[in-house]
Amino acid sequence: MLALILAEMDKRVEIPYQSLEKSTLFAMLEEFVTRDGTDYGVRECSVEEKSQQVLKQIEQGHVAIVFDSETQSCNLIARR
Repeated sequence: MLALILAEMDKRVEIPYQSLEKSTLFAMLEEFVTRDGTDYGVRECSVEEKSQQVLKQIEQGHVAIVFDSETQSCNLIARR
């Protein structure tokens, strides 16, 4: 089991948000908050508001940007 967890970790690299161009970061945030099935509660928020909420979570260290070398894609994941 530990070998499987280590193998999964090797495929993922955390990307510091500060290292991304602002336009790249905001494009990633916009793509994330507009995915199908994303629900942000009772009050409707604009894409910009949702993006700012997620950025705040990234800045506070609650969410990480991760690059997966196997799928060649980036994703946002909650830290545990």
